[in-house]
Amino acid sequence: MAGKPTLYYFDGRGKMESIRWLLAVAGVEFQEVHFKTREQYEKMLHDGALMFQQVPMVEMDGMKLVQSKAIMNYISAKYNLYGKDLKERVMIDMYAEGLRDLMEMIARIIMLTPEEQQSTLKTIESKATDRYLPVYEKALASSDYLVGNQLSCADVHLLECILMLEEKFPSVLSNFPRLQAFQKRMRAVPAIHKFLQPGSQRKPPPNEALLKTAKEVLRF
Repeated sequence: MAGKPTLYYFDGRGKMESIRWLLAVAGVEFQEVHFKTREQYEKMLHDGALMFQQVPMVEMDGMKLVQSKAIMNYISAKYNLYGKDLKERVMIDMYAEGLRDLMEMIARIIMLTPEEQQSTLKTIESKATDRYLPVYEKALASSDYLVGNQLSCADVHLLECILMLEEKFPSVLSNFPRLQAFQKRMRAVPAIHKFLQPGSQRKPPPNEALLKTAKEVLRF
C-alpha cells in the first residue's frame, strides 16, 4: 500500500493551500514537511528533488511533483474532480484559472506596505464583485456545480476563494444568492466540513512571521 502523499512547503497557505484543499476533498490523508531553515531547502536542491528549484513539491505515487497547476491537475484527474471529457475539462480550467487569479491577488497583500494594502483591497473588492463573482453566479443558474453534474476542482477552488474573500470583505456575497447557496451546500459535504474544523490541515491567513521565514529560506 502506498504511503501518504507528503507536501513540502511552508507552514502557511501560499501556493500549497489549493493542493491541500483538493486532497482533503478527495478524502486523501497527507503529511507535511514545513521549511523552517535555508538548510532544509538547500538539501532538497542538492538531492535534486526540486525540478525547477522551486516549491511547492508533493511526493506521491512514487513521483516528486512540482509546479502547482500540474500538481492540482494530477490530483483532480486521479480523484475524479476533473470532468468527464475534454469539453468539461476546458471549462473547469477556465473557471479555475479565474479563481486562481483572484486568490493570487489576495495572497500578495501580505507583501505590500499598509498604504498599498488599503488601495489594493479596494481594487480586489471591486474586481471580485464586478468581474469575477458574477461569472460564477451565472454559472450556477441551472446546476449545483460549475461544470456538468458532479463536483470538480473548480467548485473546490470557488469555495476556497469565497472564504478568502469573506475574510477581507464579510458581506462580499450579499448580492449573489446562488453563491450563498453554493457555499452552504459545499460546507455540508462531509470531507469539506471536516477540513473547515479547527485543528485540520487548513492554514490560517498569512502573517509577518510566515513571510519572514519564506524570505529567509528562499532569499527573496
